[in-house]
Amino acid sequence: MNILIVGSHGKIGKQVVQLLSKSNHHPKAMIRNEEQRNELEKLGGEVVIADLEKDFGHALKGVDAIVFTAGSGGHTGPEKTELVDRQGAMKIIEAAEKEGISRFIMVSSMNADTPENGPESMRHYYKAKGDADDKLRSSNLIYTIIRPGKLLDDPGKGKINAAGKIEGDRSVGIPRADVAAIIVTALDMDNTYKKTFEVLSGEQRIEAALKSL
Repeated sequence: MNILIVGSHGKIGKQVVQLLSKSNHHPKAMIRNEEQRNELEKLGGEVVIADLEKDFGHALKGVDAIVFTAGSGGHTGPEKTELVDRQGAMKIIEAAEKEGISRFIMVSSMNADTPENGPESMRHYYKAKGDADDKLRSSNLIYTIIRPGKLLDDPGKGKINAAGKIEGDRSVGIPRADVAAIIVTALDMDNTYKKTFEVLSGEQRIEAALKSL
């Protein structure tokens, strides 16, 4: 499949591009800045220049699936979060439906369904993520919504805990490398279709954890 990675220059996105380039899929890396081209091409991605906040329709041509891992991050103000995490995600979902692209993987966040449980400074971010998730679930796309906990830059462990709602200690976090591996593994796993689930570091290998959903 030709996979469009939205947010390909982010820490998770780069790793998704690299993993896909070593698989039987073809990564198409969507970036806003021409200066990012060399880095993404070295990772094995076919680069397309497009901006979520402008016209990006050309980026979806010839695409079979979309991975949305763009995010303003909780540290930005509500305006940027609104443009990227809510409006940007919703526009991509609508464009995918119009283009006939059926498969869509969304990188969301824990607390997206309960923003009031997060710190006040992050609530606008969680709310935007939750709204985008709701939009995706109400679409006709074959979606998978992945909600990681605290993102870490540690090396991937390859072992996770995955569930609709993870009970117990939710503070352990998860390496971004493992989130990237979850995305790539979930692409072809039909039991992740139309599922929303949380992920943290845990004891099960990624494929086994996803099979248990």
